[in-house]
Amino acid sequence: MRTAPVGPDPLDRTRFPTDPWRLVETVPDDRDLGVTETLFTVANGYIGMRDNPEEGREVHEHGSFVNGFHETWPIRHAEAAYGFARTGQTMVNVPDAKLMKVYVDDEPLVIGLSDLEHYERELDLRAGVRRRSLVWRTPSGKRVRVDSSRMVSMAERHLAVLAIEVTMLDGDAPVVISSQLLNRQDGEDEYHEPAQSKVATVDPRKAGSFDGRVLMPRLHSAREQRLALGYQCAHSGMTVTAMADHRVDIADPYEVITRAEDDLAKAVFRVEARRGHPVRVEKLVAYHTSRSLPVRELADRCERTLDRAGRHGLAEHHARQREWFDAFWAASDVEVDTGDDHSDAVQQAVRFNLFSLAQAAARADRQGIPAKGVSGSGYEGHYFWDSEIYVAPFLTYTLPSAARNLLQSRSLMLPAAQDRAREMSQRGALFPWRTINGEEASAYYAAGTAQVHIDADIAHALAVYHAATDDTDFLVRHGLPILIETARLYADLGFWRSNGTPSFHIHGVTGPDEYTTVVNNNLFTNVMARFNLEQAALGVERVRREHPQEWARLARRLEITDDEVSEWRACAAGMHIPFDEGLEIHPQDDFFLDREVWDLSRTPASLRPLLLHYHPLVIYRFQVLKQADVVLALYLQGDRFTAEQKRKDFEYYDPITTGDSTLSAVVQSVVAAEVGYHEQALRYFHEALYVDLANLHDNTVDGLHVASAGGVWAALVGGFGGMRDHGGTLQLDPRLPEDWGSLTFRLTWRGTRVRFHLTEAELAMEVEDGVGEVPVTVRGEELVLTPGAPVAVPLPDQGARLDGLLGKRPQTGGTRADGSRITAGVPDPMPAEELEQPDHLVLDSRS
Repeated sequence: MRTAPVGPDPLDRTRFPTDPWRLVETVPDDRDLGVTETLFTVANGYIGMRDNPEEGREVHEHGSFVNGFHETWPIRHAEAAYGFARTGQTMVNVPDAKLMKVYVDDEPLVIGLSDLEHYERELDLRAGVRRRSLVWRTPSGKRVRVDSSRMVSMAERHLAVLAIEVTMLDGDAPVVISSQLLNRQDGEDEYHEPAQSKVATVDPRKAGSFDGRVLMPRLHSAREQRLALGYQCAHSGMTVTAMADHRVDIADPYEVITRAEDDLAKAVFRVEARRGHPVRVEKLVAYHTSRSLPVRELADRCERTLDRAGRHGLAEHHARQREWFDAFWAASDVEVDTGDDHSDAVQQAVRFNLFSLAQAAARADRQGIPAKGVSGSGYEGHYFWDSEIYVAPFLTYTLPSAARNLLQSRSLMLPAAQDRAREMSQRGALFPWRTINGEEASAYYAAGTAQVHIDADIAHALAVYHAATDDTDFLVRHGLPILIETARLYADLGFWRSNGTPSFHIHGVTGPDEYTTVVNNNLFTNVMARFNLEQAALGVERVRREHPQEWARLARRLEITDDEVSEWRACAAGMHIPFDEGLEIHPQDDFFLDREVWDLSRTPASLRPLLLHYHPLVIYRFQVLKQADVVLALYLQGDRFTAEQKRKDFEYYDPITTGDSTLSAVVQSVVAAEVGYHEQALRYFHEALYVDLANLHDNTVDGLHVASAGGVWAALVGGFGGMRDHGGTLQLDPRLPEDWGSLTFRLTWRGTRVRFHLTEAELAMEVEDGVGEVPVTVRGEELVLTPGAPVAVPLPDQGARLDGLLGKRPQTGGTRADGSRITAGVPDPMPAEELEQPDHLVLDSRS
């Protein structure tokens, strides 16, 4: 991974020219195939298609995914214990429909091997379509133009639309287009290459492999120009059917040959193509999956999807996609003027990240949002707490229907979370750290199950969503049961300790920082649990007061008593929040300061991320962070800390935060901006902005970093825009970067969309859409925004401008309570060539 500053434009612009609305590649390069396959992915949150070439070669990793479609497998612990996760879950490839192979004079087009006079691939961020155009000189000297497009529909959740057009520019020739459905999970393609190869790795961020066949054939057919393959997973029992239909526009004589077998169905179009006559094949693809329905039922659904889609031409499908994205950008676009030559580059990267969020979440529709979306196999397609903390706020303020669906996916997992709490000898519900089907899939409990903050993260997302939307129906039917059961968990997990004033403690947990595990009173956990307990009590009060009938049913079903609600309030009020009077900081946990400091300034980039070079016990012995922990609490619960506490905490933790996780830079950027470290804020923003576009963590090949993309929005809106929503109200305290010309963003509050335009001199606000009033507070001044009445608030400054933290070594020399002094050091790792690398690693950490 890269540790040096990134800068505002790290891309090779001779290959990837700057365009504020497109990601464009002008030269194919097999050295970064996996990265570009990920970057040019098309998806809608349900279906995801990595940008493997239509011809099937050359590729790093094939990938066609459906959110939630997974296989299960027994987790084999070297030393098992009661309550360890028993069943792993891995998202698997669905049949690949992208294949549309091209042959001219029986010669195959193969990117990377064929002679290309022209090549351009683009991801149109405004239209939601990936296009590719090339001119190929065949071995016989004929020039051929090949244009293709690919989109996954936002309007039709189960539909993908592909097209390819081949035009002879010189002479006539026989042209063949072989359109296929291929089971890559188990089968082999026609080049006899393994369909889904996996290599042994010590990198826990990558997905594992299966020993046997995963997809059991249940259906295959090819009739006229409609192809179908259907399967059932060997162990999870989930079913999938993929179906493709074709439409052609061919002026010259042609014939169609179709066939189907267990793992392959194809329609082959043979054309006697004449010079200048386009050969056009459009391919409509439907995917349907289920946890239990038979494949034949799914096939019927695919038929209906294709019949309906077939009533519209390609242009109309593209127009409907553009219409959806027009509405998306109207609500979510963030416009930047950096005041220099890098504005277009930064703008392109910002929009790419927002586009990635739409593709990961828009049509997930009551499924979770995988850490990699549906762009790759990284983290095995699992859902993490990242979604609630980093993605849900963006959705809440720009695409609230998608936020509601995300939170409803947690409601559907509530029964499994209740079962898990009972298994862990606790009341209430304990949501899993990583999962697809609702069951805990983390084999490493110290960095998995011990992260009980996940309950409070979900509660936080619920509270933010409800405040911004006033969706009381959701609160009553889905949100409040979650708040109640998660509050029960914390009230039961913690205990009272009296040392003068009674205080409430939570022991044996792991916070967001996975380099410090199983500790007492992790600050983030306690601060968020306090909020969870408070929100549960407030939710009960509101529903009991405003919806007495619904409350009576819920109270009876969940057996809630007034005494229990009073207990939640008491636990919240008495929550122990660690604070060290000597250093005047909040320790990450009770014993964090007992450790020595890891001096990251003396740790070379070759030994990063630390989790791949040091045993966990080595890491756990030091003050060193994988990602922001206390600093994340300062952002999410900032109204519970003073300005001075935030600054001192940031100054202490920033030099010992590795950035090994992509979840870290965005939060550090937000808090750095708030406390005044403007250079650091901009540096961290650039790191987050280019995580995937510049492959900064060397694992974009496994899929996009969706949470980091959500964090980019937070860095812009929450960091530079200074937006907070503490107490369920919109508050702004801007921190525009030095030399930036302006920043413009939108927020939707209870159905009314407001445009915020920030310059050095003022914050201008205007209702763009909606009829409601929007109360806002700008640096303590309370305002009410109404339609047709723009407001501009003069800004005398952009907050404090502090210098000097860049590259700072960690703070040492502080005195602990026992009189000892904190020192810094660096463990000496064994040289890599002396290590015998294992075939697998169960350390459940992420980057």
